[in-house]
Amino acid sequence: MKKACLIISILVFVLIVLVLALSVISKQVPLVDRVAVVRVEGTIVSAQDVIDQLKEYSKDSSVKAVVLRINSPGGAVAPSQEIYEEVKKLKKKKPVVVSMGALAASGGYYISAPATRIYANPGTITGSIGVIMEIPNLKGLMDKVGIKTEVIKSGKHKDLASVFRGIGKEERKILQGVLDDVHDQFIRAVAEGRNIPYSDVKKIADGRIFTGRQAKAIGLVDEIGNMEDAIREAARLGGIRGEPHVVEKRETPSILQYLTGTITRNYKGLLEGTFSVKYLLYY
Repeated sequence: MKKACLIISILVFVLIVLVLALSVISKQVPLVDRVAVVRVEGTIVSAQDVIDQLKEYSKDSSVKAVVLRINSPGGAVAPSQEIYEEVKKLKKKKPVVVSMGALAASGGYYISAPATRIYANPGTITGSIGVIMEIPNLKGLMDKVGIKTEVIKSGKHKDLASVFRGIGKEERKILQGVLDDVHDQFIRAVAEGRNIPYSDVKKIADGRIFTGRQAKAIGLVDEIGNMEDAIREAARLGGIRGEPHVVEKRETPSILQYLTGTITRNYKGLLEGTFSVKYLLYY
């Protein structure tokens, strides 16, 4: 009887060890091929979180393809360009399929352009290939209340975007030159990413928007379909048979982040200063 109990105890112990070992191994080396989903939602003010996820999935051998789910009106220029470049890098290693939600315009379209394939819903709002700069002009109000500003500067154009006076012809020419250059970068990025001639992109790069169906007709989108369609296509391109296993990181901001202003600071960048250049759809 004692011998039987000992054998049973040993078997139970071995079974527990095997279960724990398999649990550890499955976390380090997943037993199934997966499709990863990375979301870009809201105004693009920072690229780091998206880049970190793309880099992580690039190194993960169990992730065979990535779906970039975009629901954004765009945002700051530099973060959009940083995400664009990371999507290009990832595309060289594994398929990247974009799934557009209700809105993927301006910078939201910019980061979509280099993907392997782009899916949009028929009513998705996309396009808006353009750049915008807004500079408030408070001169009339300041004159009315009798407030003047004294400016000391090292160069005549150091305050060319001052909100306390209007913009002169020379200053407007400088600012327009900046916008034209950034706009040209946008057009070239779309032309390269979508393999469309520069001249063809330039014809529609006047800030106009398109529905998903219109965008497909002119080559800005590959297919009409929802997120599930995009996931299935990503799985197919990644060589996954059957129903794909989907992995996604969803982080909910903590109460502490709200209390300490972390979330607010992330969006403060678009509001600071007198002006900023943005790939942003206004609606």
